[in-house]
Amino acid sequence: MPAAAAPALTVNFDDAKPGAPPPGWTATKTGPGEPRWTVERDDSAPSPPNVLRQSGVAKYPVCLKDGTKLRDGFVEVKFKPVAGKEDQAGGVVWRAQDADNYYVARANALEDNVTIYHTIGGRRVAFQNVERKVASGDWHTLRVEFAGNRFVVIFDGEKVIDVTDDSFSKAGRVGVWTKADSVTVFDDFVCGGK
Repeated sequence: MPAAAAPALTVNFDDAKPGAPPPGWTATKTGPGEPRWTVERDDSAPSPPNVLRQSGVAKYPVCLKDGTKLRDGFVEVKFKPVAGKEDQAGGVVWRAQDADNYYVARANALEDNVTIYHTIGGRRVAFQNVERKVASGDWHTLRVEFAGNRFVVIFDGEKVIDVTDDSFSKAGRVGVWTKADSVTVFDDFVCGGK
């Protein structure tokens, strides 16, 4: 995959006020429910003191970084699944046209797998899935490199998915994602490209 053409943007949430959504982000969702995106203090954070935490319940909670518009590049985040009976998932979003149309790659601690999807009109469809241990309560790194219709997913430093899909070719926003009742924290969000 080609290297990013522009300097990377890094967000660690440490300058944001705890207890509120992070400034410069759109805290939203796909489908019904009430997500709760807040910046919180977390001493386990890879870059202390703050993390972005999703603790509400919605079909797919989504938080998009404002001002990003990438067609080709990468998006990466460190995340920790904390709790959830239905799901314990963390993911990254790219080429988001809106809250109902985007690509997402996610890792799930209850299923021990990593999956890539396109979400079209609010309907999520997987197009590749691999089994990988995703430990609840541990920090993991999830990265997607995207160029044209090719997507490479890297989980904890290992390339786990290399696939093509033609659902979205236009540039769009990047962000983070969870599912259902997942309580997930995120830190060190990085993106770059053009």
